Order: sequence, then structure tokens, then C-alpha cells
Amino acid sequence: MAALTSSTRRWPKWPGVVILVIVAGSGWWYLQSDASQGAPLNTIEITRGDIQQLVSATGILEPSNYVDVGAQVSGQVETIHVRVGQTVEQGDLLAEIDPTVYVAKVDATRAQLKNQQAQIQDRNAQLRLAEIQFQRQENLFREEATTRESLQMAEASLASASAQLAMLQAQIEQTSSTLRAEEANLGYARIYAPMDGTVVSIEARQGQTLNATQTAPVLMRIADLATMRVRAQVSEADVSKIQSGMKVYFTTLGDPDSKLYGTLNYVEPTPEVTNNVVLYNALFDADNTHGRLLPNMTAQVFFVQQEALNVLRVPVSAVQGKQVQVVGSDGKAQLRDIETGVSNRVHYEVLSGLDEGDRVALITRDPRAAAANRTANFRGVLR
Repeated sequence: MAALTSSTRRWPKWPGVVILVIVAGSGWWYLQSDASQGAPLNTIEITRGDIQQLVSATGILEPSNYVDVGAQVSGQVETIHVRVGQTVEQGDLLAEIDPTVYVAKVDATRAQLKNQQAQIQDRNAQLRLAEIQFQRQENLFREEATTRESLQMAEASLASASAQLAMLQAQIEQTSSTLRAEEANLGYARIYAPMDGTVVSIEARQGQTLNATQTAPVLMRIADLATMRVRAQVSEADVSKIQSGMKVYFTTLGDPDSKLYGTLNYVEPTPEVTNNVVLYNALFDADNTHGRLLPNMTAQVFFVQQEALNVLRVPVSAVQGKQVQVVGSDGKAQLRDIETGVSNRVHYEVLSGLDEGDRVALITRDPRAAAANRTANFRGVLR
């Protein structure tokens, strides 16, 4: 009974071994069959194109040159002669402030100046009289026909007349200076364009009273929109990769397919910190002759670190080390060494090893397909 039990326990092992052998053989046959047939390779043709190594950033468009037009005198805005978006030339009349007070001041100062100019004629006459009296007393004293005291009084009168004339001349100069200031203030009541450009904003309104005692209130802004400035914010991780003079281009949200090029002018050394994110402003100019760019537009900016134009390109996914699998017209693949240049994480520049029109296999991440491709490639090399 014990022998029967022992035999019964050992017998089931044999079918399990047979099953394992059958499964292993079937798997080996399947893999060999699949590898011998060769899984289809995903290939791509070698073509020419551009490769650029870029640093990207987001920027804002602003006028490269603008001026805030302010009022230098206080008063009520009487008339505004322009509107937002209007193109103006230097010297065009923009606005007028009520000039009543300043006209009155100019008139009063002019009247004062006329009064002083009339007084100076009287002072000149008195000076001539004092000179004559002094000359007479001097002649009489020489002939001993007058006293020394009379001569001294005539001399003092002459000196007094001369001093009064000089004092009045100084007053006239002071009044003339005041008149020029009053006339300037009267001129400031009419505000003219300081440059050629476009009125991009108007802050004041007709009838508004301006107070220019402490600071000059801003009436409007005039900007030269023919040349725009792009203010790109570059992260602290990328700012060391850019430098003045490097090539840069950008696109706008409204026209993402059009690239506008420029040259980086400079990077501001003081960063802007927002929510613990450190960003540096990089600025460059862009031509806006056609007027398509407007202030405060958002720009997607690309700084060109390196570039290779119209060169042979191979996808990064086809390169392993310094080798690629070149697939012939018969579908067989063979390894080939290549030399690469500039890369942008999508393509490599091909310096040697490939020709335009060659087809290369893309590296697959599927283990089963990769094993089949390696087997097929190895057989192709042996043949």
C-alpha cells in the first residue's frame, strides 16, 4: 500500500514536464518564425531642411520710442484737437488750455515794462542835468567863483542820478525776464506734438481742469509705431544662454505662421520676481512698417543659439549612439556610422554617412518588435 502511494505521488510530474517543453518550444518557434519573417520597419527618408537650437520665451510688444505729452501750466482744457489712433507730425497742435489768466499776466507785465521804459527817459534827462551842473561847478571852482561845498553837492547829485538810472535799468531787465516767462506760459497753453508718431492714448478730457503746480499732468501719449520693441521675459535657467547681438525671431498670437526677425539688443540686469519666479527682460527691436504690430500684443520669442540651414537632417529617434539603420530598396537594413552636427532635440544635422533620399529605420520602444528588427538586421548583415 505504501509503494502504491509513492508511485501515485511521482507520476503527475511527467505530464508537467512535457507541457513545459511543448510551451517553450512553441514560444521559440514563434519568435524564430516572427524574426525570420522580420517585423515591418518604420522608416523615414533623409531630406534637407533647417535646424535651429532655440531658447524660447514669452514677450510683450511696446513702442520703441514714445513720449507722454504733459501740460506745463494749470487751467481748464479748452479743446483737444486729436483722437486716439491719429497720426501726427512734430509741431501739430494737440490741445489748448484756457489762456485767459496768462493773457492778463502778459498784458500786465508789458504795461509795467512800458512804464519803466518811460521812467528811464526821465532818469537819463536827470543824469544829463547832473552832468551839466557838475561841469559848471567844476569850472567855477577852477576860477575860484564857487565854493568847494557847491562842487561836492553837484558831484553827489551826478552820482545819485547815475545810480538811479542803473537801478531802473536793472528793474527793466527783471521785468523783461518776467515778461518772457509770462509769454512762455501763455505759449504753453497751446500744446504741440513733440515728435512724429501716433496718438496711442488720451488721458485728459475736454473741460477738465489741470493742476500743474506739483507735477505735469499727462494729457496723452504719442508713440512711434514704425519700430516696435519686444520685451521678452527669460527664465533664470536660460538667461545665461543668450547674449547681445544674437539672432532672434518671434510670432504673435494672431499670426503664428509669420516669423519676424531681429537682433537682441541687451538683457536688463535687474530681474522681475513674480511668485518666486525670477525672469530677466531681454529687449530687441522689430520693424513695423506695415503696422501689423500693436502695443501690448503677446509674442512667442525664440533666441537662436545655433542654426544650420538647408542641411541633411536625420530624426533623433533614428540615431543610436553614432549609428543608424539604413534600409535598402530590398527592405534589408544595415548599420552605418554617421557624423552629426547641430541638434534641436528633433533632428540631427548630418555631416557625413548619409545621402539625401536614404531611408533610415526609426528606433522602436516595443521590446518584441525591437527583437524582431534586430534579428532581421543581423541576418541582413550576414547575407
